[in-house]
Amino acid sequence: MSTPPGKNKAIIAYITFIGMLIAISMNRDEKHEFATWHIKNMFGLVILLFVAVALQNYPIGIYVYWLSVALWLFCLVMALTNRKMGIPWLSEKFQSWFTFLD
Repeated sequence: MSTPPGKNKAIIAYITFIGMLIAISMNRDEKHEFATWHIKNMFGLVILLFVAVALQNYPIGIYVYWLSVALWLFCLVMALTNRKMGIPWLSEKFQSWFTFLD
């Protein structure tokens, strides 16, 4: 299987919040569809993580946190295996909501 252009940027995007910012700035110079897709996906996951932190004083907060961690790992594996596959339904929404990252 061939490596899609922008795979390194996509992987960098999943390396913490700082990695996402680095990947966004790297993708501004030379845009790659694969990288853009994963950057938008990570942006949505970061927002989900912020929601989990906001809910940390409630019992549901821990579940939202671990859900966001599990989804992050799943999406990282998808980037590593050259797939533009993410969270069912939610990744599609991330792609339409975060058009400012194009």
